[in-house]
Amino acid sequence: MNKQFPENFLWGASSSAFQIEGGWEEDGKGKTVADFNSFKRSHLQADSKVASDFYHRYKEDIALMKEMGLKIYRFSISWARIIPKGDGDINQKGIDFYNNVIDCMLEHGIIPFITLYHFDLPYALVEKYNGWESRECAFAFERYAKVCFEAFGDRVKYWQVHNEQNLMIRVDERMNISEEDPLKADRMRAQMDYHMFLAHALAVKACHAIVTDGKIGPAVSSTCTYAHSNKPEDVWAAKMNDWFKTNYCLDIHFTGEYPGYYMRYLKERNIVPVMEEGDKEILKGAKMDYIALNYYRTLCARYLPADEEHPVGSRICRTNEVDFDQYGYFRDEKNPNLTASEYGAQIDPMGLRIVLNEYYQRYRLPLIVTENGLGTADVLTEDKKVHDDYRIEYLRGHIEACALAIEDGVELMGYSPWSVMDLLSSHQGFKKRYGFIYVNRDDHDLKGLERIKKDSYYWYKNVIKTNGEVL
Repeated sequence: MNKQFPENFLWGASSSAFQIEGGWEEDGKGKTVADFNSFKRSHLQADSKVASDFYHRYKEDIALMKEMGLKIYRFSISWARIIPKGDGDINQKGIDFYNNVIDCMLEHGIIPFITLYHFDLPYALVEKYNGWESRECAFAFERYAKVCFEAFGDRVKYWQVHNEQNLMIRVDERMNISEEDPLKADRMRAQMDYHMFLAHALAVKACHAIVTDGKIGPAVSSTCTYAHSNKPEDVWAAKMNDWFKTNYCLDIHFTGEYPGYYMRYLKERNIVPVMEEGDKEILKGAKMDYIALNYYRTLCARYLPADEEHPVGSRICRTNEVDFDQYGYFRDEKNPNLTASEYGAQIDPMGLRIVLNEYYQRYRLPLIVTENGLGTADVLTEDKKVHDDYRIEYLRGHIEACALAIEDGVELMGYSPWSVMDLLSSHQGFKKRYGFIYVNRDDHDLKGLERIKKDSYYWYKNVIKTNGEVL
């Protein structure tokens, strides 16, 4: 294998606002859906009030990023820190904070790569509109995006709209869906999804109008599904699993229209969203400049037939809402050929090579990996070391898959794994750690929040220094 990465390859690392910042109500910030759900579990695990305390320690943290050699830092802005009520007054102190972060990064030679929305809808919009169920939320997002483009666009040229819309829409907690009737819940889900597509298109158009040389695109949760057997119906089920969980989203961003297979499903369930006159022109006029993908695992699927009790298109969830099964389409199964992390994600570098090739062949747009990583319970030794060879091995395999995809002809512009440092996991708190930098705190004991470089920190530093030659 020729491990030759482009000379200007964007080596980076990633995070999100509610998982790293803390300072959840300081300097005028409003509460978010992520805060609300985090507080509900605070008796069991850490919440978003302090997180990794980036809000107060960003200078120290960015200096560590510089030392590691990061070319980019992919992070998100908290909508509720900029506009606390979501569609109300602008909070200048929030703008000042992100200006300071961006300027500090640029002083250290790190390119800011900003996500506008990473699971943290201002809770005031939930109370006012039930969030994305209302069309008004899309226009509130457009206004927020324009505020960000105008405040930061002179220095920030890379933008992402929504992080993992295709996954977020499947998780009721993140969408504030509490409806118990499955059909009513899915009708609400379809309408919310549509309004997020509309918001995405409005933001893309605004970015191109406001930000000189701005590049903007989606960040999707990528899906690679293998057939459970070589039965034709299982092969088709595997394809449909990918199409229903990821490709439909990219297809809409790319063409401005719902693909036929997905519209058929919406009609089968009688959950076609309400669309207004003029929306088609908005959706078709928003051309993404690149595709960002988050990759953690592959899936395996077999055909799941429908019956009288379970009509075509109805769905059933497993222990989490991400891996839903759909009658008449697909059922996820464990792949016996792969090992998995302690949290169940099956580890498969080859799958990353597959999705990079598939997305590039399908859309012919530059790609960047904005999340990829291994979450586990790291151990801090008495001499304050973290020997995470398992993480190094995981990342090595996936970076090699990136190199092979480039050899295959994929235009891959960067790799920004999750995460730059340990941060708040939505459902595992600080038990599940991804970072290159250990944050010395437990779920209910802040300790000193000391930053400690893991073995993977030094390894990745060398990978960046040699542009991927040393793996």
